Amino acid sequence: MTWPKGTRALVLHNAKARHGEQALVPVRERLAAGGLLVTVEPFESLPEIARDVTRLHQTADIIVVCGGDGSISSAAPAVIESGLPLGIIPAGTANDLARTLSIPLDFAAAADVIVEGHSRRIDVGTVNGHAFFNVASIGISSELAQKLDPVIKKRFGRLGYAVAALRVILAAQRFRARISEKGESRTVSTYQVAIGNGRLYGGGNVVEENAAIDDGTLDLYSLEVKNLWKLALMLRAFRSGTHGAWKEVRTAKCVEFDIETRRPMPVNTDGEIVTATPAHFRILPRAISVLAPCECPVTARQFPLYHH
Repeated sequence: MTWPKGTRALVLHNAKARHGEQALVPVRERLAAGGLLVTVEPFESLPEIARDVTRLHQTADIIVVCGGDGSISSAAPAVIESGLPLGIIPAGTANDLARTLSIPLDFAAAADVIVEGHSRRIDVGTVNGHAFFNVASIGISSELAQKLDPVIKKRFGRLGYAVAALRVILAAQRFRARISEKGESRTVSTYQVAIGNGRLYGGGNVVEENAAIDDGTLDLYSLEVKNLWKLALMLRAFRSGTHGAWKEVRTAKCVEFDIETRRPMPVNTDGEIVTATPAHFRILPRAISVLAPCECPVTARQFPLYHH
């Protein structure tokens, strides 16, 4: 597809993202070289993104988010409402959505994908009305999102995540959760309940080996190990999505889940704390059109996990 002359691209730019400023220059150049009329709207906090889209979408033909997974998810409800296609410039730390969609992590190459204009419709997960593309979780990942210093995250990226994760895991405790699906409920003792919409999360872990971001379902796992040291043995399984083979990992696939805990617990969606339990999860099938490479399946192409 070639965009018509005069196509307008609204670029929402998070200057605070780890690669925010670095990303903007090549993105503007490539979009403009592709014939798009570019307007840049900076934002400093996640709530600003949806407000900016709502306020400015009538002056645009494409919405482009230049930021991390949390920024993209924050934009999702307003982008869905606008009906416009979404372009992604992965300028965060993990960039799991971009990798799920085979969008290059090189900024200029990601802008070229937008210029090419190939689109595909993907699912959006929601929890208590908040959108997520990759995964929503309660437990260890939420503790990590709360305790990861933004300065360390921006400066050290994946290394910062690793150090913070080790500290959180060493102090983690199990909690009781009631999981409901299809009218049936069970109470579990778990370190984490995670519900995935896409395929990748947490810097390259796989939600479930057969998961896809357009399969119309959510994938749940509950980490019910007795001793956290066993996580070290499970790491390879989480990277491949085969963790459900372990008896200590409960899994389920459905279009809706409800999670209740004895006390309210924070829910982390795509790296950001957005709500708390009790939590209602549901899938919005093929709810949004994203600009992504079209010549291969989402799991086939591989791009370097770094920026030039």
